[in-house]
Amino acid sequence: MLGRRPQAQQELWVATTDLVRGPGHALYEMLNALLAEAGFDRWVEDLCEPYSAAAGRPGIPPGVYFRMTLAGYFEGISAQRAIAWRCADSLSLKGFLEFGPTEETPHHSSLTNCHQRLPLEVHDEVFRFVLDLAAEQKLLKGLRVGVDATTLEANAALKSLVRGDTLEDYPDYLRRLAEEQGVEIKSDDDLRRFDQQRKDKSLKNDEWVSESDPAARITQMKDGTTHLAYKAEHTVDLDTDVIVSVQIAPGDAGDTTTLPVSLETAETNLLVCGAEHEIREVATDKGYHSAELIHTQTLLGRQMYIREPRRRCRRKWIDKPVGDQLAVYANRRRMRGAHGTALHKKRSELCERSFAHVCETGGARRCWLRGLVTVTKRYLIQVAARNLSVILRKLFGLGTPRGLNGLAALVSFLQLAVSFRHTAVNRLQNFPSLRLSTFTQRLIARAVVKLAT
Repeated sequence: MLGRRPQAQQELWVATTDLVRGPGHALYEMLNALLAEAGFDRWVEDLCEPYSAAAGRPGIPPGVYFRMTLAGYFEGISAQRAIAWRCADSLSLKGFLEFGPTEETPHHSSLTNCHQRLPLEVHDEVFRFVLDLAAEQKLLKGLRVGVDATTLEANAALKSLVRGDTLEDYPDYLRRLAEEQGVEIKSDDDLRRFDQQRKDKSLKNDEWVSESDPAARITQMKDGTTHLAYKAEHTVDLDTDVIVSVQIAPGDAGDTTTLPVSLETAETNLLVCGAEHEIREVATDKGYHSAELIHTQTLLGRQMYIREPRRRCRRKWIDKPVGDQLAVYANRRRMRGAHGTALHKKRSELCERSFAHVCETGGARRCWLRGLVTVTKRYLIQVAARNLSVILRKLFGLGTPRGLNGLAALVSFLQLAVSFRHTAVNRLQNFPSLRLSTFTQRLIARAVVKLAT
């Protein structure tokens, strides 16, 4: 017969020392210690003081606002409501925010107010503050960087699109076309049938705009679907895996247009944070290939390693600058060498890893905010949290709360292997259903003993 736990009366007073903490609190304590040693809270309060009102209801401290945004990355949460709920529910996150077990954490509306009140320059300074911490740990070289971009789904639907010239939505646009062609539309089914039969149905960004988020653009996502989206471009230090600059652009922005801005921002960040080198080698994929771009960056003292797209015929250089031709041929020679191949392997590994950490496990693939500046502010702190995880991994060998669970499982396995190391060989040899050969049994026994010792 199944037993049922009796309904017990809740205790009136509970000591805070008796409250159970989850296994993820150790990482947040390490992160808090790192930020406290660097004087983050006092620094960010002085930074945000000009943007706070002298009178009125006191808001939440800036350090709490930025910590809650950092927690969104480490917990894989993207929406501000969900971040506020998680911080209120978790004792570990309450300790990370420096709130007591009985204190109430900030509401999601407070996060929204702080996000709207603090300008982009403040978030950029917080991003550079983390880069300073990376430079102190010798994690900011700057000599070789890799650049790549991905798409972020905007907080707007395709149904919100209207014509830029007439401000009519898609159904009204179809009814006007049907009226001009003399087609009678009596119902919505007739309208859908008319839309299926017409030929030119492409939606172009220069003709359609979103009413809810005008900065978002019609973009094909990585999975092949079409959404309103933004473009996020990372510049990654290929020697240390630290993201040195981030740029958010409309989804239809060309790679050759955004690359110079990303490199200049990265160069500025490296200069301000006291990096060991200036950018001398840049590795990108074939989407960034442009003769003018390669020539311009070469004149700035940077060697470009850009994959060249396949062409149906030989490229003609008639009426083209000689410098563009020489720069493209030099880039082609570098890409054929062993150094260029190794550099691109490193770029593919680290750039894709940064997108996986920030967008997938970090929860930034879907934007819940609207506007180019607003999305940029949130994404900058997400990337700063990712850089903090790289620093923590170097200092403590642990970069995420979930990594602590894996570490605990490994310790438990080693303890189990130690307790059974004397009997493991006998158990394997005397277990008839395995039917392992003597050689295989010896290999397994050696592996168990090696892990135990």
